[in-house]
Amino acid sequence: MSSVLSLPYGHDLPYSNRRKLATWLLFVAGLVFCMVVLGGVTRLTESGLSMVEWKPVTGWLPPLSEEAWVAEFDKYKAFPEYQKVNKGMSLDEFKSIFAFEYAHRVLGRLIGLAFFLPMMFFIFTKKVERQHIPRLVGLLILGGAQGVMGWVMVKSGLVDHPDVSHYRLTAHLTLACLIFAALLWTALDLLKSPERFAGTHPLRSFAAFGLLLVLLQIMIGGFVAGLNAGFIYNNWPMMGDSFIPDDIWHMTPWYLNFLENIATIQFTHRMMAYVIFAVLLVLFLKVRAANPTPEAKSAAHMLIAAVFLQILIGIWTLVAVVPITLGALHQAGGLVVLGAGVLLVHRLSR
Repeated sequence: MSSVLSLPYGHDLPYSNRRKLATWLLFVAGLVFCMVVLGGVTRLTESGLSMVEWKPVTGWLPPLSEEAWVAEFDKYKAFPEYQKVNKGMSLDEFKSIFAFEYAHRVLGRLIGLAFFLPMMFFIFTKKVERQHIPRLVGLLILGGAQGVMGWVMVKSGLVDHPDVSHYRLTAHLTLACLIFAALLWTALDLLKSPERFAGTHPLRSFAAFGLLLVLLQIMIGGFVAGLNAGFIYNNWPMMGDSFIPDDIWHMTPWYLNFLENIATIQFTHRMMAYVIFAVLLVLFLKVRAANPTPEAKSAAHMLIAAVFLQILIGIWTLVAVVPITLGALHQAGGLVVLGAGVLLVHRLSR
């Protein structure tokens, strides 16, 4: 990611033209945001394994007749999720879970087109500076890798144990977050007018550290989602009858607890939220005291507000036992915090 973000920026193009490029990238970033939230809904509705084939070119259309639906349902019945989890499901019930996964895949294709076609137009009409082309191509490659990673994730659940690997799910989520952050950073580069460029602020490294913690927390959240760790210990601030539950060290070797023990993973997700809030609160106070640009101060206010709301939503989601609406809202909140962190780091840069 750092190599993508560190490419040089030039000012040869008119600012109005750079603004058009930025608007396009922000639009694609908005689509990626929707994609991540829809992916969370797909996970919460257990819809992700309803489409058992990957047809990246011909998979645009859903079944269009009753016979086609029956054929698609028969394919699903051949796999363990139907046989072990959903045996006896009706065709209408299958259609309801199919809809979420279908929408998720179609949106992925639309994002690819929304990025690729304008990129080629801007390049061939020389509306983009030469030094930006490798960055855009890198983003395109990341997007293609994300599609492949999504199918690799789905394939991990089309086996005897009908649930996707939480490692692959987390990789899929993390890659989406990196794409979102890189799109946002590039758009911010384009929107920053030449006269506003100055030296890097001393607090930039601290802000970047906070941003890395946010990304790590999202990755831990991927483990929580992949292992359904949000459905245990649904009280707060305690976990059961104690602050630290007894079963967080029952796996050996010890490090497996942080990778596969659902109690440990939920505990880690809780503790990381407290750490991030403390770090970002200190960062917020330092930014206010340092009195950088008004844009940086507003970004710091946005970040601390976003993380505070995200913690409240996370607690609400937990005690409500992860309803779909709150689970999706919590996933969206994670991206808002990530975006606010990117904004602050960028406004403290250069």
